[in-house]
Amino acid sequence: MSPVATVREVVSRDAIAAAGFVLLVNVVGALPAVFFGADTNWFEEPWFFPPTVVFPVVWTLLFTLLGVALFLVWRADADRERTLVAYAAFAVQFALNLAWTPAFFGLRRPDLGLVVIVGLWVAVVGTVVAFDRVDRRAALLCVPYLGWITFAAVLNYAILVG
Repeated sequence: MSPVATVREVVSRDAIAAAGFVLLVNVVGALPAVFFGADTNWFEEPWFFPPTVVFPVVWTLLFTLLGVALFLVWRADADRERTLVAYAAFAVQFALNLAWTPAFFGLRRPDLGLVVIVGLWVAVVGTVVAFDRVDRRAALLCVPYLGWITFAAVLNYAILVG
């Protein structure tokens, strides 16, 4: 087997794996919206509430970045313990992300949503730190997500007190 064929095979395997991580994060991440919806008729939208079309576009982009970040952690040649910590941090923040939609939209509880999203924010910071210990690029790919979660927390709070 020639070195070119070997490089091509590795690149092809990595591309398939990366696509798999991106697809998995997007599909699982979208499930709460599929099951609980995103009906906003029950609360008054604050003045800075984005147009409805923004949410699926932003979440698709963010979940894609998270999928690539997770792939980079998986692909990194890092210490096993650091990698396991990174996986655990990702799982915790992703579980909290998945819990926010049922809390906020499903139960129509912005107070509970705020509790979940504050926990999510802390967990995302932990994920960025854990990913940075494995692959700095993976950590950087999570920064836009942290920014959006920060905005969503402010929005959640404004809806709660509005």
